[in-house]
Amino acid sequence: MTEEDFPKQRIWHRYIAADGTWRLKNGTAAMQRPPGEDLAVLRRGLGRPAGTVLEMFPFYTCPVDDFAARRGEVSAEQEAEHIALALYGLHQQSQDRPMHRDGVGLGRAMLELRRHDRTSDEAVDSRFQQAFSATSMSALQLRLRGLVTQLKDIKQPLDYNRLASDLHDWNRPEARSRVRRRWGLDYYGWTQSAATARSGR
Repeated sequence: MTEEDFPKQRIWHRYIAADGTWRLKNGTAAMQRPPGEDLAVLRRGLGRPAGTVLEMFPFYTCPVDDFAARRGEVSAEQEAEHIALALYGLHQQSQDRPMHRDGVGLGRAMLELRRHDRTSDEAVDSRFQQAFSATSMSALQLRLRGLVTQLKDIKQPLDYNRLASDLHDWNRPEARSRVRRRWGLDYYGWTQSAATARSGR
């Protein structure tokens, strides 16, 4: 992999290997981690529309919708990636372990939060329900920010590629229903039989 490949990758893939650990620098034992200044740039996107934070442009990887761009708009895909990048910047801040992990959807991550000894089932249920029932992207983004802050507190990773995909689908009611079903199944452990068995639930 060369430096020329990096702009095509989302920031977490530049630093996190397929096994979920930090990449090593040029085959040495030194670990590569996202620079703090890059994460700070991503956090500037929190609560702000896609395309309004100039410093974030180098981190966008999805194709530009030329038709929308000519009208001064962004595509649903660009908006979803923007939100995922901003939330990742918040999640990874000051963490010594990677906070992106392939295959850990929001429902599963929230199930781990619910099972953590620092949280109450009722409080996590309530916060997750608020995100689950959001209809507008702005409401979902705000509620996800609170959830990601809680996941950060217990060092629970999340699959940010899947989150970006879920956010993209949230704009379409039929697709939003599929996302909700997947989140619900994961949250209640119905697709996590091994984890459920270990917890005795």
